[in-house]
Amino acid sequence: MLNKSAAHIEDLLRDLKIKQNTLKKARVGLRRAVLVYENISDGVVITDANGIIQDINPAFSTITGYTAAEVVGHRMNKLSAGRHSKDFFRSFWERLSTTGQWNGDIWNKHKSGEEFISHLMINSCFNDDGTVDCRIGLFSNVTEQRRQEALIWRQAHFDHLTQLPNRLMFHENLQASIEQSKRSGLPFALVFLDLDLFKEVNDTFGHDEGDVLLQQVAQRISDCCRRSDQVARLGGDEFVVIIQDLKKQEDIHPICEKILTSVSKPYRLTVSDIRISCSVGVAFYPDDADNTTDLLKYVDFAMYAAKERGRNQYCLFSRTLRDSVQQRHDLLRDFQTGLDTQQFVLYYQPIIDLKSGEIAKAEALVRWQHPVRGLVSPADFIPLAEDSGLIIPLGDSIFQQAAEQAALWRHNDENCTEVSINVSPAQFQLDGLDPQKWIQTLQALNLPNSAITIEITERLLLESDEETYEKIRALRRAGFQIALDDFGTGYSSLSYLRRVDIDIIKIDQSFVRNLAESPENMVLCNAIIIMSHELGLTVVAEGIETPEQHDLLLAAGCDFGQGYLYSKPVSAEQFSEWLEEYRQPS
Repeated sequence: MLNKSAAHIEDLLRDLKIKQNTLKKARVGLRRAVLVYENISDGVVITDANGIIQDINPAFSTITGYTAAEVVGHRMNKLSAGRHSKDFFRSFWERLSTTGQWNGDIWNKHKSGEEFISHLMINSCFNDDGTVDCRIGLFSNVTEQRRQEALIWRQAHFDHLTQLPNRLMFHENLQASIEQSKRSGLPFALVFLDLDLFKEVNDTFGHDEGDVLLQQVAQRISDCCRRSDQVARLGGDEFVVIIQDLKKQEDIHPICEKILTSVSKPYRLTVSDIRISCSVGVAFYPDDADNTTDLLKYVDFAMYAAKERGRNQYCLFSRTLRDSVQQRHDLLRDFQTGLDTQQFVLYYQPIIDLKSGEIAKAEALVRWQHPVRGLVSPADFIPLAEDSGLIIPLGDSIFQQAAEQAALWRHNDENCTEVSINVSPAQFQLDGLDPQKWIQTLQALNLPNSAITIEITERLLLESDEETYEKIRALRRAGFQIALDDFGTGYSSLSYLRRVDIDIIKIDQSFVRNLAESPENMVLCNAIIIMSHELGLTVVAEGIETPEQHDLLLAAGCDFGQGYLYSKPVSAEQFSEWLEEYRQPS
């Protein structure tokens, strides 16, 4: 019996020791919890089920400026900054009642009146019967953190120069517009603007002035749009506008016209007042495309079509336009392949001394021997080459082939030892023409520079700046002959000849074609010949097709002629055969 009592006492002592240890741990835990509660940098607030504040920790007072005496017994809305709507708080309480939790940012107001952003986490504590006993809120002041995040976000989503949304933001807005259009059933228009000849502004006035211009353009485009429309800068001189909620497609016309008119008005820069225009393309969602990829591709098609039509215009996408542009893109792809595989060859047409009948030189005319399309006309691929910049390698290839052919004819002691080549205005304006490179090519072939005549157009003289004129003069100083091609078409003015040294004037075939039937054309040809000779220039008439035209031009004193009367443009091999036949006595 005594042993049982002793064992029972030992059990009681053991249980007591366990309870003492548990109580000790609980006291340590409670002490630590109090330390955390008192020292944590986050604010802690305890409310009852109805949101009445029961207790706060010291950090609450540090963050809000309120003491416990000032807030205990009050609702949390005592801290409200008044920035949130009723819907916000309705959603807040619905979530808290449903899940017992809430987590998010909320605007509060410091006792001083200063507003700040709190990141708040609320958890509910429940009684055994499932009712809410209390709610514990943990919050911190994240105002500076959110400001930095907003700054980083803005830098990533907005253009620093114009303060418009950038390419990234635009793509997000475009996708959002598609989703909105699906919900509303209303279409929207995507408008793509590209400034015309903006590179010339940068080249002439400098990039700082170009930036000033871009800022003014951005403001003008924005002023033409409604608040609901979204303007963005994609980069460079490209802008886009999302025109929301269009009731009908025709509504886009006055908007585009307003933009074109506004953008084309004079700009006041630091150094000068200038004018510039833009080309505008338009595509519609969902009629033209039902996804962002196609919509962007089609609006790009439309914009380039506007440029091709003369700039300062707008163009709406259509299926016909798509097919046309796709053909152009395919041609551009083939063009690069053609350069790499020597598909571009030269055909030659003789230039005849009208007095002696001797061959003076040959004009080299480029042809594209496409493996599928056959012989492609220069009218189809030269504009493409100029727009894409591929005119530079094409021009170098033409020069190389022409020089090699002239050297071969000279080596074979042929009558024709000089070749004339056409140089595109784009070769000068794109800074792709390197006279020294051409001179080295001729030196390697033991050809004098005078063996090559450079043919330029009146358009080049009209549209060029002093830098281009100096390039032309440099070519002539190097010994190249300079011919002014298609003279009299549109821009004819001998005043341009004062700015550069021209050797040869080529009368356009439009004056020669009806020479016998049109006294006016004969008078014009006579005038051009007389004035050219007075200036010491040689005259070549193009497009001679009949003996009568030949005789009239010879009588008028024209020096040289070319045209189908003598020969159509032919391959180098055919031209060599023609030379052999031509110099044999009949």
